Amino acid sequence: MKHYLDAAEEAARTAGKLLRQNFQRRQRVNAVAAHDIKLQIDVEAQELITKLLLKEFPGHALYGEEGVVGDQSSEHQWVVDPLDGTVNYFYGIPHFCVSIALRLQNEIMVGVIYDPIRQEMWSGQKGESSKLNGHPCHVSERADLTEAVISIGLAKTGETINANFPLLQQMIHRVRKCRVLGSAALDMAYVACGRFDAYIETGISLWDIAAGWLLIENAGGTVDLRPRPDMKDKYSVTASNGVIDLKL
Repeated sequence: MKHYLDAAEEAARTAGKLLRQNFQRRQRVNAVAAHDIKLQIDVEAQELITKLLLKEFPGHALYGEEGVVGDQSSEHQWVVDPLDGTVNYFYGIPHFCVSIALRLQNEIMVGVIYDPIRQEMWSGQKGESSKLNGHPCHVSERADLTEAVISIGLAKTGETINANFPLLQQMIHRVRKCRVLGSAALDMAYVACGRFDAYIETGISLWDIAAGWLLIENAGGTVDLRPRPDMKDKYSVTASNGVIDLKL
């Protein structure tokens, strides 16, 4: 897997450099929704990642937020969010990342999350410890909900906001702090290295959490991922350090 992991890290750093160089510059907006924005830089970052990965592995497929490339029936499928935290990026908030995972026959084998502003790289491969900038990282050991810091994602649609908001209202009274930071992949990365004790969202896409899923499990945590039957290609996710009782 190391060959795959090295390629994923290189692609994430290269895309991250593009994002960092264009951060706080005027952006071309491709689409606008009530709670979301699509930027041309998202497309350019994914095209760059696609070029690098499929040049190295031409028989692989890529499944990304900005479209799919290659034969999606391939045993090897890269799952990519080229810019997770697009609204933050557009508004000049320095909290966003690149997320890249590799699925082999539907099992996540490699995961990389890169924050180009802080230059933090979370990386891992199946069966080995997750790392942050090359050093092993681990989930937190906090078991008391009153001491926990957790992230509640509010997602991108009125439907998912309505589903998550009652959870936020409940949790905010139970935990030390709730956070809503605007990047699902970084939320997962923060659970993997112990900054957050849990992350919960009820309407998320696979590319947002695929890399983080592997990183959290490798770091000693747990991820409960369930398809939403009422929303195509969306999932409910509860990721935690594995010892805290969220009382859901």
